[in-house]
Order: sequence, then C-alpha cells, then structure tokens
Amino acid sequence: MKIYNTLSGRKEEFQPQGSEVKTYVCGVTPYDDCHIGHAMSYILFDVVRRYLEYLGYKVKHVQNFTDIDDKIIARANAQGISTQELSGRFIERYFTDMDALNIQRAHVYPRATQEIPRMIEVIQALVNKGHAYPSNGSVYFRVRSKPDYGKLSHRRLDDMAPEGESEGKEHHLDFALWKATKPGEPAWESPWGLGRPGWHIECSVMSLTYLGITLDIHGGGQDLIFPHHENEIAQSESYNGAPFVRYWLHNGLLQFGSEKMSKSLGNLITVREALERYGADALRLFVLSSHYRSPLTYSEEALEAAQKGAERLRQAAQSSSTDAQGLALDAEPYRKRFVEAMDDDFGTPQAVAALFDLARSINTWKEQGKDVSQAQDTLRELAGLLGLTLKEEQELSLEAQPLVELLIKIRAELRAAKQWQLADRVRAGLVELGITLEDTSQGTTWKYKR
Repeated sequence: MKIYNTLSGRKEEFQPQGSEVKTYVCGVTPYDDCHIGHAMSYILFDVVRRYLEYLGYKVKHVQNFTDIDDKIIARANAQGISTQELSGRFIERYFTDMDALNIQRAHVYPRATQEIPRMIEVIQALVNKGHAYPSNGSVYFRVRSKPDYGKLSHRRLDDMAPEGESEGKEHHLDFALWKATKPGEPAWESPWGLGRPGWHIECSVMSLTYLGITLDIHGGGQDLIFPHHENEIAQSESYNGAPFVRYWLHNGLLQFGSEKMSKSLGNLITVREALERYGADALRLFVLSSHYRSPLTYSEEALEAAQKGAERLRQAAQSSSTDAQGLALDAEPYRKRFVEAMDDDFGTPQAVAALFDLARSINTWKEQGKDVSQAQDTLRELAGLLGLTLKEEQELSLEAQPLVELLIKIRAELRAAKQWQLADRVRAGLVELGITLEDTSQGTTWKYKR
C-alpha cells in the first residue's frame, strides 16, 4: 500500500514501525457546533483507520480537544459561563454528531486543559536546551534553533512572512509555547508566571503522552500544514531528538463557493443540518466520491446525488428471493478493484465506483432470478469499510417513545448537576440505539434513524 506523504511530497510504501499503527488526528476547538468541513476530515480519517484494520493492522487512534483557546474564552465570557462548561457542552455535541455519522471513536480523546503539567515540563526542557526562551511572562520557541524548520510546508525560513505579533520575540516567526495571562482569562501557575499553553505545544505533548516519540500517521486538514504542524515538528523533534512523524496525511478543504467553509467566515452548514436533510450514508458518499487530498465543493445538487446513490446501494444490498437459482455472482473482481484503489493512497473515488458497479451487477442478476447472496455480503462488507451502513431508516415504536423522553429528562438533570460523564453515557447509549439528540434553547429534541 502506498500513501502520499506531505513531508516528502510523494507517495511512499506504507511501512509502520510495528504491528500497531500509531495515529494522531488534530481535533476540534469546541466553541460551536461542528460543520460539514469537520465531518469531511473525520470521515476521511475514519476510513483510513477502517481500511488499515481491514489489512490486519492494529490501530491506536488519538484525537485531541483544544478546550482552551481565544475563541472559547471570548464565547464563554460573552455567555457568562466558564470555559470548561462551554467546551464541555460542545464536546458532548461533537460526539453526538460523529456517532450519527458512524465515525468510530478514537481510543483516547485528551483535552488540553488536563495535560498542562506535562506541557510545562516539556516547555521547561526546551528552554533548558536552548530551543525556547522566556519573554515578559510568555515563552517562545526559537525557530532558528531548528535548521530544517519549514521542511513540511517546503518553505525557507527567510522567505516566510511574519505570523502574528512580533513584540517580545527574537525572530518574527518564533511562536508561543506559553502565553502570559490577560485579564478575564483562565490561567495556570508556571515557572514563568500565570498563563496558559500555546496551541502548538498541546498536540506535541498529547501525542507524546499517548503514542510515544515517533508517530506512524499524523493527520489533519491542509490548512494546518503551516504553521501548526510545522511548529509541532519543530518543538517535538527538538525535545525528543528523534523524527516526530513517519507519514503526514492532509485532507483537502471543503469549499463553499470560492472560500473554504469555516466558523470564522460564517458560511458553514452544520453536521446536524446535513444529517437531517440527507442522512449519514449520503454525506459520507459525498465526501468519499472525491479523493481526500482534493478540495471538495459543497452543493445541494451533489448531496442530493449522493443521497440517490446511497439509496441505490441500499436497494442492491436488500435480500433477494430465497429460491434464486443458477450460477452465483462472483464479487471477487469488484473486491480486487476496491482493494487496488484503496491501496493507492486511499483512492476512495475508485473504490466507490467499484461498489456501484457491483450494485449494478447485483441488480441485473436479481432480475434474472440468479443467486446474488454472496455478492450482497461482499457489497455490505466493502461498504462498511467506507463507514456506510446501507440501512433503511425506521420509525421508533410508540411504546418506546416515553422511555426515550424519560432518559432525556434524566440526562438534563445530570447536566444541570454538572454530572457530565454520566450525562454523556446516557447520550452515548441513545446514539447506539439510533437516537440523536439536539440541545436547543427551547429544550432537547430527538430523532430516530436506523
């Protein structure tokens, strides 16, 4: 299997360090609902994990939450609540959205605020090694101490424009490892005074803590290559004295017209809106019909086409007559095409095409009264590697609805008592039954899809 490595700029044979593939994917900053740009990235890396496991690898998947950030602080202050309460609310909503999309949960979801002592330890070590320096209560990484700085984004240090403010820095591209406290912000004690960690150090420390010195795969959107991932490399390799990541995978961005979809631009379609209109299988097909490194343009027409495509696959996967006779349809050529596509840098467009061709053959053979049962098994199996369920949506029985309402009431009481873990368990249990919750200013609503 070959994977395109952003670091080398070419496809490379995938050779992990051992039987366990150590994978880290940058997570969300939880201050608002997830949009389908987020869904695009997490669907793609979910498929990467599913396919690696299909090949027989054991995958350890870590994905962080940046639960302290300027936007979180501003939103929490505006609402008169703590940053912990705000981020906790949207972390819970993140899980609801991703579960509804059939995205497998990571093995570990570290939160930045829970890893600060280790961050301080790493920052102090970088200062001791001469890679970082204190300045006015903050600590900055010294980019000139890393001769190959810029190797991921393929830039030369002297050609790079300034990033942010330069006051207090030795070089305009030196970046904050620790930020001195400002009025109205949460702060933690450190050797340099009250403050909070910078964005980049969070991922380096969390990946080191839960995966070790060298990762097999580090993933994220192409907008994170510089400065975030470039800075992760600089501080991680300076601290560890070893390569940080073997394979860097970056997905293209979701476009809304001529601009990328983002919270800051306000041009987003939330995951919940998309799920309500099109369903999870359609949203996944929309994403996977384009190669992960390519940009993807949002349009209602494209999602409606994906919705129709998902229905065609469902119909082909439905059981046929039990008295089918004659030669059984051989699905192995389609499996071979699927595997060849995925082995070539996770070529999901070609893999999806193989599924539709298999579905077309199944329908033709069904019309002729021939045996397609094994081919349908293969269709469901390969679709499952792309996270497609191919399940019909069903209604919840009237008898079960009062129980759902009771559980929602219990969850609301747990949230009011700040029993977040127990509330999460109630929500997770409902999601497993196909019930998604949406918290609104008027209360919690729910939907059932199975």
